[in-house]
Amino acid sequence: MIPFNPTRSAKEIPDASELRDFLDFKADQFNNRSFIEADPIQIPHRYQRREDIEISGFLTATIAWGNRKGIIQSAERMMEMLGGEPYAFVMEASAAQIGRMSRFTHRTFQGPDLPFFIKSIKNIYKKHGGFEPLLAQYSTEHELQRALHELRKVFFEPTHLPRTEKHFSDPLNQSAAKRLNMWLRWMIRRDNKGVDFGLWKSLRPAQLSCPLDVHSGNVARKLGLLIRPQNDARAVAELDMALRRFDPVDPVKYDFALFGLGAVEKF
Repeated sequence: MIPFNPTRSAKEIPDASELRDFLDFKADQFNNRSFIEADPIQIPHRYQRREDIEISGFLTATIAWGNRKGIIQSAERMMEMLGGEPYAFVMEASAAQIGRMSRFTHRTFQGPDLPFFIKSIKNIYKKHGGFEPLLAQYSTEHELQRALHELRKVFFEPTHLPRTEKHFSDPLNQSAAKRLNMWLRWMIRRDNKGVDFGLWKSLRPAQLSCPLDVHSGNVARKLGLLIRPQNDARAVAELDMALRRFDPVDPVKYDFALFGLGAVEKF
């Protein structure tokens, strides 16, 4: 049973237990395999190999701004340019093949950006064994935002143009890092719903932060979960605290509720 009418104004928000029940209901409603059909997460779902899922997920999340249909189309084009085997391409492509990736464009992600991302991902797999070990090395008991900051430093170790740095957000520079937190949700959350992958066993869903964007932020404020008006790192921390009170083990399951209420139901 839905505990309250979602058309109520923010002033009519129910008490905390009712709100938790409502968000649990909405998370369950949207967290199912039908969600994949219209979401960029469908791109990594096309792969079976662990490294292909990680890399296709990372690259798809990197360009995940704009409407979802456009993101999916651009990500499909990117995967085609990688020959349908992201890990093999990253590890084996020649300099000429990587150079041709400069033809890829998605909004401001263009020119030298994809070639550098491919080179940097290769560096991470060759020198650090992949993304997960790096993130686990710098993770803390309750969060992964500093780990993303450290991953970013390693990511930009190879020579690069300053313009490319804007495509890898830094949570310690007050960024909400929405796309990176979404990618972490994909890789780490595990349940029996078939949407998120749960690939990385050394990291826990309890450490995740909500991928805060316009939709989830607006809904969170209407529900009294978030007061800060900007969608930045401080707002992410505030929202995380609120959601962890409802479910300290799997707080980011509520991303499905907030996104669904905002983007689908126009709450």
